[in-house]
Amino acid sequence: MTVRRYLQLDVFANRPGAGNPLGVVFDASDMEADAMQAYAAWANLSETLFFLPPTSPDADYRVRIFTPRQELPFAGHPSVGAAWAALDSGLAQAKDGRLVQECAAGLLPIRIEQRDTTRLIHIRAPQAREVETGSLHAEAVASALQGLPRGKLAPALWNNGPNWWLVELADAAAVRAMRPDLPAIATLSAASDAVGLVVFGRAEGSDHDLAVRAYCPADGIPEDPVTGSANASIAALLHHAGALPGAEGRYIASQGRELGRDGRVEVQVDYENEVWIGGRVQAVIRGSVDW
Repeated sequence: MTVRRYLQLDVFANRPGAGNPLGVVFDASDMEADAMQAYAAWANLSETLFFLPPTSPDADYRVRIFTPRQELPFAGHPSVGAAWAALDSGLAQAKDGRLVQECAAGLLPIRIEQRDTTRLIHIRAPQAREVETGSLHAEAVASALQGLPRGKLAPALWNNGPNWWLVELADAAAVRAMRPDLPAIATLSAASDAVGLVVFGRAEGSDHDLAVRAYCPADGIPEDPVTGSANASIAALLHHAGALPGAEGRYIASQGRELGRDGRVEVQVDYENEVWIGGRVQAVIRGSVDW
């Protein structure tokens, strides 16, 4: 057994206990993929990431990201948490307020912002694209969404590393009140090679612009507290449809309230049509893991 440094973070969180928890294992260069997957399954967090030496001279660090069931090429809250952890631990030093993360999805630029005494991390998500499905999954989609008040945009499968089904509901209240049919969502996810299904709705007169919920029952996660990659895909979908909320391509998404972990994701679509997601990070556990 090897003892390794360990952090447990809450990401997209304004306080400990909010946002989405993340396990961070340092010094993982000698770990095989099956050992990483076994640890992630044992930890049973939505994601656990492992730090390794970069293979590109342009990267400041490299990570591998695992859910309890599978490795992901990219995930938003682990990427934001990884950058925070790399800076906090001294593993990397920002250059002009920027870092570069290497993961299976490629090299991703990161911006670091100091807001009062708080460090905020913003990462550019991989470019998202719609996955053409035609009518292949129409019956499974209808089953998963039965009885839900829908918004203007049609359900669609989008990919920015993982596949996500994106569904606009009538408004934020419909999102908050949703009672998901988890078996139907699991069937749809498995049939379409998707991580899960995400619903979103516009919030009027609130401190956020969108309410979001994400369900990943096929991956052992009935509802994910806060999901960076899904929020980035939603932004790409809304930008493509000319329907971004907020001003100047910026808005705030609220996710996790129904789980008692109300998180905030800062979203921006920049002048190059790239999607950035970011937020605050809280360190909750500092220690070691013997694995």
